[in-house]
Parts: sequence; C-alpha cells; structure tokens
Amino acid sequence: MTIPLVYSPLYSYTFPADHRFPMDKFRYLKSYLDAIGLTTHNNVFRPGRSREEVLHMTHCSDYVQRFMHNQLSKKELRRMGLPWSEGLVRRSLVSPNGTLLTASIALSYGVACHLAGGTHHAHYDHGRGYCVLNDLAVAANAILHKGLVQRILIFDCDVHQGDGTASILANEDRVFTCSIHCEKNFPHHKAESNLDVGLERGLDDEAYLQIVAKTLEEALQRCQPDLVLYDAGVDVFSGDGLGFLNISESGIKRRERLVLNRLQALNIPVATVIGGGYDRDQKALARRHAMVIEQAAAVFKAL
Repeated sequence: MTIPLVYSPLYSYTFPADHRFPMDKFRYLKSYLDAIGLTTHNNVFRPGRSREEVLHMTHCSDYVQRFMHNQLSKKELRRMGLPWSEGLVRRSLVSPNGTLLTASIALSYGVACHLAGGTHHAHYDHGRGYCVLNDLAVAANAILHKGLVQRILIFDCDVHQGDGTASILANEDRVFTCSIHCEKNFPHHKAESNLDVGLERGLDDEAYLQIVAKTLEEALQRCQPDLVLYDAGVDVFSGDGLGFLNISESGIKRRERLVLNRLQALNIPVATVIGGGYDRDQKALARRHAMVIEQAAAVFKAL
C-alpha cells in the first residue's frame, strides 16, 4: 500500500465564490492526487463525524452546540470569518476526526496525510480566522486520552501563528506546541506556544529553511515526542495573498523533505495536515498543498 491518506468529500461544499477562503481546494487536492497516482483503491480512508464527547475534551460544549444549531452571535460569526451553513457544520464536525484518524494511522504506519486540517486559530470557546474547531488540539487530546502515546509535538509551519492551539494546550504538559510564523501577520495578539519563532516579512528560502531545521531540532530535543502532528501550511509562498514571506515552491518542497526526512530517520510517526493557503487559483494552490503528500510518499516509499 502507498502512504495512507485521509479525505472526505464533505470538505468542499457549495460556498460563496467571492469569499476569501478557498473552499474548493480540498476537492482539487484529491483530484490532483488521483491524477498523479498517489491514491489507490485501498489507501484513502474516509473519516466520519467526530463524537461530541471527543470534541468536548477540547472545546466548550456550549460553543459546539450553538455552532451546530446556528445560534452564534453576529460578532462570533465575524470572528470566525465563515458564513454559517449546514455544509459548514458537516465539514467542521468531520475534519477534526480526520486529523485524529490520520494520527492514529500514523502510529501504525509511521506516516499518514490528511487532505485537510490545520485549523489552528480555533479556541476553546470560539472560532477565529476561518477556523471553527481546532483539529490539532482535538486529535492531540484524544490520542493522549486513549493512552496511545506519552508525548506529542505539534510542529506548525503555517505562516500564521497557531494561537488557538497554543491557548487550548497551554496547560497540557504532554503536548509541545511549536509555531514558526510571520511575526507581523495575523493574529495580531499572539498566544504563547512552547516554542515560537517569529519571522521577518520578506524572508527567503535559504534563511527560512535554516530556521525550520534549527527549530525542528530544538523542538524534538525538548519534547522527545512519540508522535508529530505537522501543519504544512503553504501560505508561506511568496505569491500567497495572506503570507508576506518570500518562499518559492521549491522552498516549500525542500521544507517538506527536510521535516519528513528527519522524522523518518528518527523513526518518529508523523501525521500531516495541509494548513493555510489562499491563492485565488485554487488548482495551483492544491498542487502546492500536495507537496507534503508527494514528499511523504517519496520519503516513506518503503511502506
């Protein structure tokens, strides 16, 4: 079997075409992986809806219920940044379970890739920045609750700081949160991760890759993880409208190879999520998101 992939057709649904969030990128990503032969009849796993008791280990039950039943205030919806719909509810309740399934599979196979996830701005009791529920925190808490691992590293390379993840897991010593992000970018008020690296605007490939390599080593040394959740955001790309860094597609590809090679060499299971990316050309964006999956397939080709 090729590397395990996790995907649901519910991830892309009918969505306003003029909205800033590229909701079609998930189905374009799946189609691209189909076209290049990385999906087969037996390596794509479809997650079901998250159990509410699992969500409540991470999120306020009142918030979850009000979101599900369209009872959020206008202020809460503005902060979330996404128009409420039944489609949004369906995808938001499946995606955290997708990351949990990806992490569970990675523990058995050494690697697994989620074709969504990385909703790291969602906090305990509110959504924020196009994020409704925090799949990384949900997955980490559920995996720990099951007793499957002792220590988890969340290695977040999205261009925006994982403020929700840091906030939710601030008192969970078994999870080490690490965020490498553009400092002068959303969110303006940063949370405190276990390890934060704020990058200057306009940073290029070579300086960026050195920082990623150094930060990964420090995070691994300090955490000694049994599992890594890797948020491979591609909004670091120079052409991304919400990024402000100057990283090329080649630089992103090298980042994915660097991170995955290191974890494979240390025999640390890794579950990848795609994180942010905001190109108006959603097919080009999907190909960018596919880089982490392509590199995982190359690095873990002996699976």
